[in-house]
Amino acid sequence: MNRTVFITGATSGIGKACAEAFAGAGDDLILNGRREERLEAIKKELSDKYSVRILPLPFDVSDKNAVFDAVHNLPGEWKDIDILINNAGLALGKEPFHEAHLHDWEVMIETNVTGLLYVSKAVIPEMIRRNKGHIINISSIAGDFAYQGGNIYCASKSAVNAISSAMRTDMLPHSIKVTNIKPGAVETEFSLVRFKGDTEKADQTYIGFQPLSPLDVAQTILYCASLPEHVCINDLTITPVSQSNGVYIFKK
Repeated sequence: MNRTVFITGATSGIGKACAEAFAGAGDDLILNGRREERLEAIKKELSDKYSVRILPLPFDVSDKNAVFDAVHNLPGEWKDIDILINNAGLALGKEPFHEAHLHDWEVMIETNVTGLLYVSKAVIPEMIRRNKGHIINISSIAGDFAYQGGNIYCASKSAVNAISSAMRTDMLPHSIKVTNIKPGAVETEFSLVRFKGDTEKADQTYIGFQPLSPLDVAQTILYCASLPEHVCINDLTITPVSQSNGVYIFKK
């Protein structure tokens, strides 16, 4: 397709799977993440496999100056971003509200909400100038259903839902699409990060049912990004068959 697709949080999980899916469709990629060595490895893998152009862009989305410096200093041939996938995000801890750590709350809000705002604010002006573009925000089913111990993670994803709705309305005069994707249980590094490296707890998350894979979500995102110009998927919830919402998962 030869579009330019900017993906945040592209070093693992859904972000990395999106890089694979869009590269397979022939799109050029700007890949963001904090782990530069992973970005370089993904660049080599996908550029060799699909013969697409890839620009690694290492920075932390919660660092305002780093975000705006990176986007404003993009080489000329990379400035026309067709699709922005705001994927960077995480959960930290699953303690009840009164036992949760303030630092965990701060990191989740700074990454899941503030980081999304920074990157969007930096990218949108060029989309407005061209009167075209597609912003895809990765929220979560947790933004619709708060579960025990989810507290601020759920709140951060609820914020992404509201931001997406507001953004969609404000972008109407500029022909810019906004899609809010709300995945359910996806087997990634998500739980390992949430439980801070405790593999036993992380593994328990996905026992007894078949979760989504990152590729399942990435293929859905690619579909949303490949529709005719006059068609926009506003909100899309995707879960494994065993899951009905953010609370109920049937486990055997």
